[in-house]
Amino acid sequence: MAGAAHLVPACYTAMVRLAAGFHPKARAWVAGRRGLWERLAAKADRLQGCLWMHCASVGEFEQGLPVLEALRAEHPDRPVLVTFFSPSGYEARKHLPLATHVDYLPADSPANGARLVALLRPSMVLWVKYEFWPGTLGALHAAQVPTFLVSGIFRPGQPFFRWYGAAWRRMLRGFTHLFVQDEASRVLLAGVGIRAVTVSGDTRFDRVRAIVAGREGLPLAEAFRGSGPVLVCGSTWPADEALLQQALADVPGPVKCLVVPHELSAAGLETSEARFPEPLARWSELEHTPPANVGAMLGTAEGATLLVDRMGLLARLYRHGDVAYVGGGFGDGVHSLLEPAAWGLPVVFGPRHTKFAEAGGLIDAGGGFTVRNAAELQAVLRRLLKDPGARHTAGEAAARFVRERSGATARVVEGVRALAAGKS
Repeated sequence: MAGAAHLVPACYTAMVRLAAGFHPKARAWVAGRRGLWERLAAKADRLQGCLWMHCASVGEFEQGLPVLEALRAEHPDRPVLVTFFSPSGYEARKHLPLATHVDYLPADSPANGARLVALLRPSMVLWVKYEFWPGTLGALHAAQVPTFLVSGIFRPGQPFFRWYGAAWRRMLRGFTHLFVQDEASRVLLAGVGIRAVTVSGDTRFDRVRAIVAGREGLPLAEAFRGSGPVLVCGSTWPADEALLQQALADVPGPVKCLVVPHELSAAGLETSEARFPEPLARWSELEHTPPANVGAMLGTAEGATLLVDRMGLLARLYRHGDVAYVGGGFGDGVHSLLEPAAWGLPVVFGPRHTKFAEAGGLIDAGGGFTVRNAAELQAVLRRLLKDPGARHTAGEAAARFVRERSGATARVVEGVRALAAGKS
């Protein structure tokens, strides 16, 4: 698997190291990998023959988790390694009870890939959605370790399908089998000679349904909610919050907002505080307050804002909302729409969603609403927050959209089981 594809991770690593002096994310990426090989060596005996799942960040982890849990249930004595590319993914799930060890993926190169595989000798590997690292994949392929892509999705513009993409296509052959979300991905792969492919659907639908089935609530959020309605603003960026500030100023009557910024920097939280209705309190200020006192402290019979400055709560917070605004649609791309949809919330989001099939699906189903500016957002929020009938109809459509697309986990696990038994 030598070739141009190896230059990409090498260049990326060099650029991140250069940026670490002045960029917090790059600094966290570099710092998290210090001592990585020593940590892995210390755990090597316990990780021999592990089931290894690698993901980019939190969203991909949630996508792969149902498959990991199902396979571990079939082999309860097998150790589990979970690795992340991003610091945010690692920080959010570094204490995962299911895992024997959680860490970062080493910087990709043929030497590092070979070293990792020789150290841990994994028995099976799951990579989630779009993680493609040629050095590590090459080492897994050379060692004949069964390696599966879970919930992959492909688009024509990716290097695999371009005239210069021969090295990237060779990389795909490092996978034993690719489980993809849709038929379009299978056709693209077949067109470049990759045929070890199954259309399994998207495991995220199973994951969000499992969260809903657990019915795990958050008493502080329930106390804040009172009689509602509540707008949950999830994974918001500054562009989202500026738009929400404008729109909410024109929504008649008080509005309760549960605001969960995508990043929790001190400066970012201060900016968020200035943009949402008062009275406002941070989650960390109230998390030890008896629920009976929360309403009185915030005056939640009227409008108020609870700013969530804790990680890992958003999927459960949607349970306590009535309408969801999901951020990212005015930046690099919209964040997870399926979590609020699974709870039966109408979902509102910005225009940059074309790479996410679930966005179009929710719009077509009547449970999703895309907006391009503050006026459009204000009109949608006015209707959904003030009209219980419209809100109920849209929420039912969103929940049904999720429910009808579940089952991918069973298809992936069945396929992995058959391949492992030599029945492919």
